[in-house]
Amino acid sequence: MPKRRDTLKDTEQEVRVFRNRSLLAVLLVLLMSGGLAARLFYLQVVQHDVFITRSDQNRVRVEPLPPNRGLLMDRNGVLLAENRPTYNLTIVPERVDDLEATLGLLVDILGLPESDVAALKARSRQRQRPFQPALLLSELDERQIAQLAVNRYRLPGIEVEAQLLRYYPDTDIMSHVLGYVGRINAEEVKTLDKGNYAGTHFIGKTGIEREYEALLHGTAGLRKVETNARGRVLRELGRTDPVPGQDITLTIDKQLQQLGYELLDGRRGSIVAIEPATGEILAMVSSPGFDANLFVTGISHRDYQGLRSNPDLPLYNRAIRGQYPPASTIKPFEALAGLENGVITPKKTVYDPGFYKLPEHSRRYHNWLRWGHGRVDMRRAIVVSNDTYFYNLAHELGIDRLADFMHRFGFGEVTSHDVHGAASGVMPSSEWKRERYGQVWFPGETLSVGIGQGYWLSTPLQLATATAVLANRGEWVTPHLAKRIGDEPVEPPQVKDDIELANEEWWDLVYGAMEDVMTGSEGTARRSGEDLDYRMAGKSGTAQVFTLANDERYNAAELEERLHDHALFTAFAPIENPGIAIAVIVENAGGGSSNAAPLARKMLDAWLLREEAELDEAPIRSEES
Repeated sequence: MPKRRDTLKDTEQEVRVFRNRSLLAVLLVLLMSGGLAARLFYLQVVQHDVFITRSDQNRVRVEPLPPNRGLLMDRNGVLLAENRPTYNLTIVPERVDDLEATLGLLVDILGLPESDVAALKARSRQRQRPFQPALLLSELDERQIAQLAVNRYRLPGIEVEAQLLRYYPDTDIMSHVLGYVGRINAEEVKTLDKGNYAGTHFIGKTGIEREYEALLHGTAGLRKVETNARGRVLRELGRTDPVPGQDITLTIDKQLQQLGYELLDGRRGSIVAIEPATGEILAMVSSPGFDANLFVTGISHRDYQGLRSNPDLPLYNRAIRGQYPPASTIKPFEALAGLENGVITPKKTVYDPGFYKLPEHSRRYHNWLRWGHGRVDMRRAIVVSNDTYFYNLAHELGIDRLADFMHRFGFGEVTSHDVHGAASGVMPSSEWKRERYGQVWFPGETLSVGIGQGYWLSTPLQLATATAVLANRGEWVTPHLAKRIGDEPVEPPQVKDDIELANEEWWDLVYGAMEDVMTGSEGTARRSGEDLDYRMAGKSGTAQVFTLANDERYNAAELEERLHDHALFTAFAPIENPGIAIAVIVENAGGGSSNAAPLARKMLDAWLLREEAELDEAPIRSEES
């Protein structure tokens, strides 16, 4: 067996080891304690201001206060666009752990289609800055509000807010004039003032709502509130009140606007009435209209497709966007152009056999009366709307002199002040055709323009404007829709120079011919001029929708309705002191004297004889129309 060696226990060595280890442990504890103390000092003393601010930011929240949108009223103070209280559902995505799951739960709670999750997710991103609420749903009903209240603990970051929502009480008749507001989309978010639109979910999209968006919106405010850990507001610490948008009084007369809409009776067309002395637009009707309230909270795909696919195009603002051949309504203006350029005199006559031929050409350009009017001078040519006289006049003037003179009345230009989206129409010239089509101008095209056809296109607003300038003896007025902003009157700038003729008596000569249109034995609109209580000047027009062959006759009975001629009529009254100028267009209605003139007469009666005319009981449609 190996020999075992006994060893003695070295207690001193063990004590030294223990002391060293204890000292090392104490030093380590002291070092760690020092580190903790130093960190605590750094956090509590050095970084005190930083962390107290962060703490307050977790406890104190700044919320935007959207301003109340300004109201829209007619010239008599009748409310056209108001704000109604409603409840909206909003979300702050930064306070939501799982956005998609939360939105799915929200859809289940409210009983919405599953497909709405994607739409709600897209809406949650449509806001100006982080921690700002995004609008999910509008106009919550009581049942939905109750369901959200019961499940509030399951929906962090989602709130029900009481806000004012735009409402249009007379939406169909005013839809194109006022336009509408709608949800702010992703593209608009990029361009909006993030501070001023904080908390605002709607913006003007079309019409007056868009034109005066900056004034109607107002200035956003803010409030500082204290919240608990769940984000619920405990108390308000301070606020800066929002500045509401300005109320705007329009030049529109609601009763006259309603009468015009009723007279059109759902037919496609437009009526525009202007006060010549001021340029104030009294009525600007486009028919058919649409329910603008559908767009405020977000129109459904089904409803929108229904409007888009409607063949009558209810979304199309015919008053300012519809471009029609002005037809014979331009003959008084053309007569002035001939007088001013020395091409004709009031007594100069032209023999009309029922057609006109260019020199050295065989093609016949027919008068509307196939057997002709015989010998006609300027006055009779306007009264009977003789085409042959104006073929000849247009040929002698030439397209460029004719175009230059018509531009003085605003044809081919946008001359309105605050009419959003107004089209310029087309006033053709040789230069215009060369730039547009790269072709030369042909003499036969001048003849078409001479009776308001061919390339010449005008909007109802342009026709009413030109008629107002004609009624003013060439004094220019700028058409506008806003009468007052707040208490301040609107004074639009004059956009064109006044028209001065070489002989002021020429105005009276044209007025006399236009009066005979209404009251003369040969006047084309004499049936609408019966029993007048004032002196009225008018001119009818019938615009072709398609081009007939040289020897082809127009027969409405053989054509579908949308190929029928457009009916036009322009007028102003009283002649001695014009109070209203008007343009009427009824699409595919046929002759202007029988289908548009009666509507103009009723509008003038309603405005000039208001005490006798009961607008609310006005007949919808006359037998003549």
